[in-house]
Amino acid sequence: MSERTYRVIVRGVFADLDDTRRTELLASAGEHDILRAAFTEDGTLVYDRELRAFSFRCVVRQPADRADETAGDEACERAAEALAARGIGHGALRTKVTSVDDMKIRRPRRA
Repeated sequence: MSERTYRVIVRGVFADLDDTRRTELLASAGEHDILRAAFTEDGTLVYDRELRAFSFRCVVRQPADRADETAGDEACERAAEALAARGIGHGALRTKVTSVDDMKIRRPRRA
C-alpha cells in the first residue's frame, strides 16, 4: 500500500503556566526559536519569549487511503502529548496540513 507524507503545523496558546514552567520555557527559548524550526517525526516546538502562542511542527506519514484530515488529528495528539510530557497546558489546537506529495517544485529555466 502506498503512503502519503504530510507536514503539519499545530498552533495553540499556552495555558495555566506556573512560575516554574515559565522559567523553564524562558531558559530554553533560544532552542525553540522560529529560525530553528524544522519538520521532524517527533515534532519541533516553537515559541517566543512572550509565552503566549506556540507552534508544533511535525511530519506525519500514513496510508494513502486515509483522509488528509486524519494527519491533522494525529499531529494534534502528538503536540498534546509533547506538551503534557513537559507539564505544559494549552488551549484549543488548530492545524495546517500540507501534503509533501502534492507540492510542486519550480525549477529555474535554463537560458
